[in-house]
Amino acid sequence: MTTQMIILNGGSSSGKTGIVRCLQAVLPDPWLAFGADSFVDAMPARMQASDAGIEIAADGRVSVGAEFRALEAAWGEGIVAMAGAGARIIVDEVFLGGAESQQRWQKALGGLAVLWVGVRCESDVAAGREIARGDRAWGMAASQADTVHQGVIYDLEVDTTRAESLVCARTIAAHVS
Repeated sequence: MTTQMIILNGGSSSGKTGIVRCLQAVLPDPWLAFGADSFVDAMPARMQASDAGIEIAADGRVSVGAEFRALEAAWGEGIVAMAGAGARIIVDEVFLGGAESQQRWQKALGGLAVLWVGVRCESDVAAGREIARGDRAWGMAASQADTVHQGVIYDLEVDTTRAESLVCARTIAAHVS
C-alpha cells in the first residue's frame, strides 16, 4: 500500500519542522506539509490565551479547550480529505494527549496508509533550541519531550539529539512506500 501520509510527532523544538523541509527535498514526489504551529497561527487571536482555545502557561505547559478541539478535528479531517483526494501529506504534530491524540488521528484517517514517526530529542537539547528560537515559552520543550510520546505506537522513531534533520529525513524516506 502506498504511503499517503507521514505523521511526525514530537515535542516543541524537537526538530520536526527541519525534518519536514528535508523530507520535501528528498522524497521523489511532491508532499504538502501541515503543522500544529500553522494550525494554531490560523486560529482567531481571541482563541489564543483563552480557556476555550489554547493557553500556554508561564512554565510552558499547554492546555486546550473545547473550541480548540472542535477546530482541531475539522483541521485533521480536512487534511485527511486532501490525502484521500491524492495529495501526499506530511503532518508536523505535537500529541499533547499522547496516545489519545494519536487515536483522534486514527479515527479521522479511516483506511489511509500512514507512516507514524516519533521524533525524539533529549529535553536539555530541546530546551537549548527553544531558547535559541526565542519564539516559545521557556519550559515547553522540556515539558513535552517525553509526554507527547506516552502510549503512542510508531512505525519508526528518529532522535534529533545528535542526528541532523537530513539524516533523519533520509531514514524516514527509506520507509515510505
